[in-house]
Amino acid sequence: MSTRPVEILLVEDNSDDVELTLHALRKENLANNLYVARDGEEALEFLFCTGTHSNGASDPPPKLVLLDLKLPKVDGMEVLKRLKGDNRTKTIPVVILTSSKEERDMISGYHLGANSYIQKPVDFEQFRETIKTVGLYWLIINQAPLSEGLPRAPRQVAGA
Repeated sequence: MSTRPVEILLVEDNSDDVELTLHALRKENLANNLYVARDGEEALEFLFCTGTHSNGASDPPPKLVLLDLKLPKVDGMEVLKRLKGDNRTKTIPVVILTSSKEERDMISGYHLGANSYIQKPVDFEQFRETIKTVGLYWLIINQAPLSEGLPRAPRQVAGA
């Protein structure tokens, strides 16, 4: 359990992709405040402070969500739809990070409010560089609106 706010919520069920993402973010010192949700249901519970995340201190929402589409329990599109459909979370940048090559997934993602759609590179170095660039842009370069004034429920923050 951490008292520091989560900056990145990684929603990914593939252990290899989790490790590659964490490696790339750690190398750039961007993985200090990261939470990994292994399915869509856990991501929603984390974001909306329900279920196993219903207790704990009140924290600001994550600064970035890296979202896979093909997830167990609740798929990524449904997570995106709920996240962008709620006033408490709609301004959180969401980067879809998926292996899907389906044009319809890209179109649906943008229609539901995704801020970016990235097909996961197969090559390790390209994957690392992509994650590095995404992290640097959304956490350092991008200027997000202040979330103050938006209602937030309490959230329990667990380590990655």
